[in-house]
Amino acid sequence: MRRDRSTGLIVVSRISSFLTSKGGNFRIQFRLLCIASNSLTTTHTFSPLLKQCIDEKSLPGIKTIQAQMIKSGFPIQLSGSKLVDASLKCGEIGYARKVFDEMPERHIVTWNSLISWFIKCRRSKEAVEMYRLMIMNSVLPDEYTLSSVFKAFSDLREAQRSHGVAVVLGLEVGNVFVGSALVDMYVKFGKTREAKLVLDRVEEKDVVLITALIVGYSQKGEDVEAVKAFKSMLVEGVQPNEYTYASVLISCGNLKDVSNGKLIHGLMIKSGFDSALGSQTSLLTMYLRCSLVDDSLWIFKCIEYPNQVTWTSLVSGLVLNGREEMALIEFRNMMRDSVKPNSFTLSGALRGCSNLAMFEEGRQVHGIVLKYGLDRDKYSGSGLIDLYGKCGCSDMARLVFDTLNEVDVISLNTMMYSYAQNGLGREALELFERMVNLGLQANDVTVLSVLLACNNSGLVDEGCEFFDSFRKNKVVLTNDHYACMVDMLGRAGRLEEAELLINEVVNPDLVLWRTLLSGCKLHRNVEMAERLKRKILEIAPGDEGTLILMSNLYASTGRWKRVIEMKSDMRGMKLKKSPAMSWVEVDRERYTFMAGDLFSHPNSDQIFETLEELMKKAKDLGYVEDKSCVFQDMEESAKERSLHQHSEKLAIAFAVWRNVGGSIRILKNLRVCVDCHSWIKIVSRVIKREIICRDSKRFHHFRDGSCSCRDYW
Repeated sequence: MRRDRSTGLIVVSRISSFLTSKGGNFRIQFRLLCIASNSLTTTHTFSPLLKQCIDEKSLPGIKTIQAQMIKSGFPIQLSGSKLVDASLKCGEIGYARKVFDEMPERHIVTWNSLISWFIKCRRSKEAVEMYRLMIMNSVLPDEYTLSSVFKAFSDLREAQRSHGVAVVLGLEVGNVFVGSALVDMYVKFGKTREAKLVLDRVEEKDVVLITALIVGYSQKGEDVEAVKAFKSMLVEGVQPNEYTYASVLISCGNLKDVSNGKLIHGLMIKSGFDSALGSQTSLLTMYLRCSLVDDSLWIFKCIEYPNQVTWTSLVSGLVLNGREEMALIEFRNMMRDSVKPNSFTLSGALRGCSNLAMFEEGRQVHGIVLKYGLDRDKYSGSGLIDLYGKCGCSDMARLVFDTLNEVDVISLNTMMYSYAQNGLGREALELFERMVNLGLQANDVTVLSVLLACNNSGLVDEGCEFFDSFRKNKVVLTNDHYACMVDMLGRAGRLEEAELLINEVVNPDLVLWRTLLSGCKLHRNVEMAERLKRKILEIAPGDEGTLILMSNLYASTGRWKRVIEMKSDMRGMKLKKSPAMSWVEVDRERYTFMAGDLFSHPNSDQIFETLEELMKKAKDLGYVEDKSCVFQDMEESAKERSLHQHSEKLAIAFAVWRNVGGSIRILKNLRVCVDCHSWIKIVSRVIKREIICRDSKRFHHFRDGSCSCRDYW
């Protein structure tokens, strides 16, 4: 009786102490006190308590149980394994490692648990260290060890050594989990050939194994191999899953392989995966990359709850297909649906605004970028640089560029191209020098930006030097690069050099010859132009652009008989010249003007009155119509009226009448003519306002009677 009573008093005393303590769970401690009063403990005694600790995520409870285990003489190897397992399940990986290090002997299951949890917590370095320690302790890895640790390696050689261990232990061929992990590992290192060799050796292939290889092919850009692997999968009777379909459809989109894409779409429907969001998103992307916009929109309508990735694919894909206005509408719908955009979504929306030169809308998207703190992100940052560059705001583009967290080839190229378009050639070349000093590898966009910068700034000798250096360094030069050089030499009057350069190209295309023909028109070299015309029409009979260029050349040199002949030929071929058009934005609304079409506008009287006033003031400051810009044989007064109604003049008159504040921004579908260029320079002095004109080639910034192009365009 005394003993029982004293024990009870001790238990009550301890309960009272626990009640006043800060740490630990009272229920767990109370049950431990009950156990402490009983001398008999078994392996099942602590299991319910540990489970309760796991349920309640109670580390103090685990520590209390550990103390009681030690006191009761519980086998340390078994207690250690249980405590490590409980600590890991409570998310206390640090404490689990501490308990593990105190264990004199560790079972492989405990090693595997720690390695697996380190990987799960994205602590791959510690997982690999644990694996090394395991080998040093002469503990042989099993299939669970290897299938986990293969995900953690960052060093290829070490990964290959562990692959050798798997081969020695006979786990590479016979275990599909190890095989899948190996394929996934080699894919991560970009070694798709090695991944394929592993897959071929695995005895029983499953969907996870083959899908890992298909994903690898798709990520590395080996899209043909991805489609082949998918077909082999079907032949072997392995049924694809959602991730298989999602990956192979991306490859079909990259290849623009509509035929296989539609067949896979049919298999998806048959297999019941057509309603899976991942598959639907990849299907949407595939159709957009194949320019089947209507099919992609039909897929999108079938998606009940599109997520961030789906919306991003739609917005970016529509921009890629020239459906910028629709892309911006969908972007607004995404925001209304409270789906948070990421940097890729915002980059797509910004590209849509920049392609349409929608400055105000672009600034609104910039506000959203700032709201989500993505203004320093390289993707949305590059989108902002592109926007401001294509809206003629190089200073704002540079401000964004200078705030980026990371400067890479994409952001540098975008900034250089912005400078090039706006005629700031020296600034673009300084950035190129910075790129070289940073050790970044130039790509085809870099080369084009450098050459365009020289072209638009009249830096012909520098452009030739850069072009020669690119050739010497064995940079792959495309027809676009040659076209830029031909345009540069042609505008400088070095037509023979330009022709020699075209002859260096293995398969010179229509654009190259037409670019040289444009140089002939500029310098009124009729003889060379006629020779080029014959060559071009052999490649592309009835080419509309060539015939229009020749007609304009004949008109500028007064050969009206030839002009009539050319126009007759064009009518016979039912060719129509694209009308000159200009757009101006006023109060967030865009207005369109066509050359010679003043009186169809509802405000034609006000525009005409404003235009006449601007003409008078411009003439007072020395403006004289350049009638060589009229490509029709008519009376002098009629030529003047024709020049007065060029589309950019109408757009500027409308903006002045509407009293637009700040800069006037004009977008034109053709290259601005000499007469309009001279007139706009003088008008910028008259209205004391900047006029920014983006034509088909570049930007012109007119300020106080001069242009940023310095009359070289």
